[in-house]
Amino acid sequence: MIWLDGVLVSPGSRSLHGERILRGHRVWDPYRSKLAALAHLGHEVDLPSSLRVLYLGAAHGTTVSHIADYVECVYAVEIAPRPMQDLLSLARQRENIVPVMGDATRPGEYAPFLERVDLIYQDVASPRQAEIAAAHRVFLEEGGTLILMVKTRSIDATADPDAVTRQVTGALASCYRVKAVVPLEPYHRDHRALVCEGVK
Repeated sequence: MIWLDGVLVSPGSRSLHGERILRGHRVWDPYRSKLAALAHLGHEVDLPSSLRVLYLGAAHGTTVSHIADYVECVYAVEIAPRPMQDLLSLARQRENIVPVMGDATRPGEYAPFLERVDLIYQDVASPRQAEIAAAHRVFLEEGGTLILMVKTRSIDATADPDAVTRQVTGALASCYRVKAVVPLEPYHRDHRALVCEGVK
């Protein structure tokens, strides 16, 4: 990840979502992107140019576009029609973004369109977040990374967020090793980032 004068940026000189341009780079706002928030909280993610990424819950493509500034390819999965229109528009500008309209709880439906990836980034508002991550383990290279943005209120709106996070980490134990659990405050309330490594 690239920092300029203490500001996180991605290497693109054209504003795609109204972000500020700083010295030929796009400013990556931690309030609009949980991955940027994670970096601002001291947990940068290595994004080499050879990286292949599977992004679950791509929404309108803000974080997708920043990741694509760095890496070889981003498979962007989204189920909602309106955000998918934005992803399709984005893909027309960026050859390394592959929009996939699909339900992240049913990866078998879009498996033929994917290849194995080095990083899975999951940002899906569902009570089945751990189950979704486990179902996509098959797409991750051995030793690859999962970054799971746990939306605790989507799992249980009344439970303590830390208790929900412990529940999720326990459910991942059979296929991922959790290396870090990072609360995303002050950027994103009641969210926890789980940085995980795929295991056999």
